[in-house]
Amino acid sequence: MLIKTYASAVYGIEATTITVEVNISAGTKYYLVGLPDNAVKESLQRVESAIHAAGYRMPRQKIVVNLAPADIRKEGSSFDLAIAAGILAASGQIEAEKLNEYIIMGELSLDGGLQPIKGALPVSIQARKEGFKGIFLPRENAREAGIVSDFEVYGIDNIRQVIDFFNGSAAPERTTINTRDEFLTNINKYDSDFSDVKGQENIKRALEIAAAGGHNVILIGPPGAGKTMLAKRLPTILPPLNLYEALETTKIHSVAGKLAASDSLMTIRPFRSPHHTVSDVALVGGGANPQPGEISLSHNGVLFLDELPEFKRTVLEVMRQPLEERRITISRARFTVDYPASFMLIASMNPCPCGYYNHPERECACPPGVVQKYLNKISGPLLDRIDLHVEVTPVNFTELSSERLSEKSEAIRDRVIQAREIQNTRFEKTPGLHSNAMMSPKAVRDICRIDDSGHILLKKAMEKLGLSARAYDRILKVARTIADLAGSEDIAIEHLAEAIHYRSLDRENWAG
Repeated sequence: MLIKTYASAVYGIEATTITVEVNISAGTKYYLVGLPDNAVKESLQRVESAIHAAGYRMPRQKIVVNLAPADIRKEGSSFDLAIAAGILAASGQIEAEKLNEYIIMGELSLDGGLQPIKGALPVSIQARKEGFKGIFLPRENAREAGIVSDFEVYGIDNIRQVIDFFNGSAAPERTTINTRDEFLTNINKYDSDFSDVKGQENIKRALEIAAAGGHNVILIGPPGAGKTMLAKRLPTILPPLNLYEALETTKIHSVAGKLAASDSLMTIRPFRSPHHTVSDVALVGGGANPQPGEISLSHNGVLFLDELPEFKRTVLEVMRQPLEERRITISRARFTVDYPASFMLIASMNPCPCGYYNHPERECACPPGVVQKYLNKISGPLLDRIDLHVEVTPVNFTELSSERLSEKSEAIRDRVIQAREIQNTRFEKTPGLHSNAMMSPKAVRDICRIDDSGHILLKKAMEKLGLSARAYDRILKVARTIADLAGSEDIAIEHLAEAIHYRSLDRENWAG
């Protein structure tokens, strides 16, 4: 008897429906076809043990299981439950009438229990799009799948609950999430705040400009100056995620298996901080079974690289293309997957190996030439993609011990949102362009116009400070953002002057 059940496979951040065809006929062997990997091939032992544990029998006949389409490689153990349901229906032990209305997903334990799967959200979105009535999946994944509206989501604990449902003897509890309420209730819930930071008003100002224009930032300063503390608070002043961004971000984390059972929808911008020993693949994504990397996990959020010169050169160089294109393509012999990677890069570094070059109170212990060699670990093309270079100085005792409260993240965020709204209006007719940092050289020439006094100032700055040619466009982009924060239609000379101040590493002889 031939029976069809339905499961799903995730490629990139999109799901593809897989038809599990089970045919039982005269014979004695078990065949599993349709390009299964080892985890899928090993399903026989798990399925047989789980069926026995539920009190049913495994047919002692020829069983052929085909995973269609057969030209797509099937990976992982999430097909176990669909295969088991197909075998039981083909052998007449459960009713097959409603099997074609549901996606069935889950890895079986030997006792019939279920292990969580990856990618529950994209699977549910695709299933609803294709007209399925609902989905059965492990209880740990029910909340993330439940944010798909007008779709039946059943979080189950074991195979027996699926059997009882299709036989009509019992129905598991349906998981329902009010997506909009969930989104609005948890939005902007951060554990940290800019009011925690004592002093450093100039650094806060730089990060406000970065958030307003979507600019990448590098913080340069001695150990203990507060670089990491400031960087971790950057997401708190970014505009809140909209519902589309929240769903897209949640899909990526769902595919990577990074969502907890209690999570349904990501409502705050991600902050990822990989260690400097991270590999190329871990940063950009890939592997034998491609998974999203750190740059994709920080999509719509912040990627923080602490102690930037300590990262391997090859790791940093693979970021150059994603920083421009805001997505990463992983190519393999049989397929290609795309992961979004639109993130703000914030990096920090000591100015030299000992950490005290340009320190106001301590002497640098590095020999001549070492400082420049240390800075040369960061390539020019990567530095070219960082708009703001900010020097961080230590906080003095007076500021550190002050009881005066600093400005809260909420107040800064309101100014950032206003500046972003100006940019949204400016770029509404340009697809794919949402912030000043994303402007092309042509857009910079069209939008970032300056008057004669501005030209004179910029020319003098480039000559006197020895600013490189690559600083020109970056200064104009940052100046445009500063003008947006001030609510100014034109770039004034004070906006240009402040933008020039944020190009420390472009100055000739900065490192002596």
